[in-house]
Amino acid sequence: MTHRPTRRTILLTSGAAALVAGCSEYGGSSDSASAGASAGQELAKTTDIPVGGGKIFNDAQVVVTQPEKDQFKAFSNICTHRLCPVANVSDGTINCTCHGSKFSIQDGSVAHSPATKPLPEKQIKVEGNSITLA
Repeated sequence: MTHRPTRRTILLTSGAAALVAGCSEYGGSSDSASAGASAGQELAKTTDIPVGGGKIFNDAQVVVTQPEKDQFKAFSNICTHRLCPVANVSDGTINCTCHGSKFSIQDGSVAHSPATKPLPEKQIKVEGNSITLA
């Protein structure tokens, strides 16, 4: 005897698949270090990070910024509000599009709520034209 799935089973399965598909948007990155990034691994060249801006490396879970020429900073790429990965860096802020939080590229402090805590600083090393995880 063959059992056919119930309407509830189909809806639950479809909902779970949609949830996974929706969340997977945050896992991908076009400009990222390899998964499981470790100390000493090169993230970028200094010329890859725009002055007054930054670049997100999702696989390494880090955002590297250059608030002023030759001044590089790094922060966690995970928003302190609801733990979404930040989406972009523009106009002097690191931006999370999940709920609108914005963080300063200078020190990771909250520039716009709902986040109330700054992005944690990450350690990087700049040698010559190379930026690596410390």
